[in-house]
Amino acid sequence: MVIQVPIDFLLLILAGISAYYLRFTDWAVAIKPVIFKLTMIDFVWLTSLVAVGWMANFALVGLYSTNPNRKLSRDLTRVVLACSAGLGAVALYVMFTQTQFDSRFLVVAGWLFAIVYVSFGRIITRGLKGIMYRAGIGLRRVIVIGTGQVTKDIVSALKERKSLGYDVIGELPWFDESRACELKKLNLDEILFTNTRANEEETFALIDFANENHIVFKYSADLFAAYSSNMTVSPLAGVPIVELRKTPLEGWGRVTKRVFDVLVSIIVIIITSPVTLLSALIILFETGLPIIYKNERVGIRGKLFFTLKFRSMFSKDCTGSQFGEAGRAAEENEKKLIADLSIKEGPVYKIANDPRVTPFGRFIRRWSIDELLQFFNVLDGSMSIVGPRPHQPREVAKYEKKYRKLLTLKPGITGLAQISGRSNLSFDEEARLDIMYIEKWSLLMDLIIFVKTPFVVLRRRGAL
Repeated sequence: MVIQVPIDFLLLILAGISAYYLRFTDWAVAIKPVIFKLTMIDFVWLTSLVAVGWMANFALVGLYSTNPNRKLSRDLTRVVLACSAGLGAVALYVMFTQTQFDSRFLVVAGWLFAIVYVSFGRIITRGLKGIMYRAGIGLRRVIVIGTGQVTKDIVSALKERKSLGYDVIGELPWFDESRACELKKLNLDEILFTNTRANEEETFALIDFANENHIVFKYSADLFAAYSSNMTVSPLAGVPIVELRKTPLEGWGRVTKRVFDVLVSIIVIIITSPVTLLSALIILFETGLPIIYKNERVGIRGKLFFTLKFRSMFSKDCTGSQFGEAGRAAEENEKKLIADLSIKEGPVYKIANDPRVTPFGRFIRRWSIDELLQFFNVLDGSMSIVGPRPHQPREVAKYEKKYRKLLTLKPGITGLAQISGRSNLSFDEEARLDIMYIEKWSLLMDLIIFVKTPFVVLRRRGAL
């Protein structure tokens, strides 16, 4: 990542130059005439000093970390954070020094250009690095030590996906002093230890060997690290105590997510109101009342609630207590259809070519129009825009214990599982993705999933 430093510096200078030229364009001058006297040379010199300070911010937020497996989305978020902090520092400097600089336009435009240019530079650098890795250039030489399926999976992934940046030199079932001389000859960059059940003597001997030979030591997660990546350490009676948190979505995170949900729901409801009204009228004329179908689902911490959907089935085939005796009869018929036509295994069912669906119902299901009413569920607080898929009580009753974690958050209209495969995923795959979302939640992740959802729907992948 050493090369990233001069690249960032040049891109920050370019951002300043772009802002300077933009200020002298006809439309900018027409809005407000230029009254400051600052030559391009002087401005570039000033921008160079500011760029050095901003790069110090980059270093502080970890943009120059040597970790080769950092996520691009996290880097881009840190670019925005560091540039915004730099903008604040410039504003404070101007205010406290009372510098006579009458062009806030240059400062704001420079900030925007810096975010765009540096982010673009990160994307290009990441792409070039991937190309080099695939060509076998710059790969980190690694040996994997361990046994079992986890070891096999890791070795297979590293060998097949060269873009990860590893060259697997070999595999060993265990480590002892007799293998030390052999490993020294391999010129290793990293050791990946996957034997989590190894005894302490073997583990510490391997760590000592890695330290002595300046080799990076990595190991697969142990029981607690695998269970949750959200750990907090706090003293209790003078003893450090580790707390396993189910999700980072606590405190202000929960407040931020709720604000995001409410604002986005209001915007979507307003924008889609013509489609919503037209769909309601078509359902009314096609099969009559009711237009809305309420389906009982399990929400956060096991609380029951009703999801709102446009009715896409014939009324006689709709299940649920709201339809009385007819609803119970429809539920018995549904059980037979599940046994005969369900294309999914596990607690969750999916009926292919469901004969109960109306012609217009197939259309609104294919394009997820039937789910637009769930934004009202978001407004009343029973659902979130992004979250685990909501399931019926009879489905949740069949959950294995490890999947009860899915009830940690409010269920969502869309989610990581939906954009990763929609109904093509097995229940286990879907559940693992939703649990990963719960453990790794961030507002940026919510935004990315929300933005990706319409494109997944337009591709009509996995819609039934």
